[in-house]
Amino acid sequence: MKFNKAKCKVLQMGWGNAKHKYRLGGEWIQSSPEEKDFGVLVDEKLNMTRQCALTAQKANRILGCIKSSVGSRSKEVTLPLCSALVRPHLESCVQVWSPQHKKVMDLLEWVQRRAAKMISRLEHFSCEERLRELGLFSLENRRVWGDLIAALQHLNWA
Repeated sequence: MKFNKAKCKVLQMGWGNAKHKYRLGGEWIQSSPEEKDFGVLVDEKLNMTRQCALTAQKANRILGCIKSSVGSRSKEVTLPLCSALVRPHLESCVQVWSPQHKKVMDLLEWVQRRAAKMISRLEHFSCEERLRELGLFSLENRRVWGDLIAALQHLNWA
């Protein structure tokens, strides 16, 4: 297989980076502010805000597909679909990329609230009451729970 130099890019990282130019053979390699590889978007500051926004967008699109293609809004139908198709995206974003900004957490929580509002006979409940009725955690609580599990696993392995 032949190596494609045109697809190579340099991702300059770190504070005070001199942003040197690099060559591969006789060709200069372009610099890029962000790159996506294996579905993960990484920018020069290792900021995961954009990755979390893309994850929330994807989960929201899946939720839209569920809403438009499934006629029933009952708990027995909608909850398993949302738990299987939407929630893994949100939870992976919370656990793996650990969003630090309140704005990003609010975006992820908004998708979860939209999913909970889709279920009939729960419209008059508040968001926290809806989640409790459905047996779900808020994403912030899920993050703390995941951190506790990781700490316990670390202590047991030590």
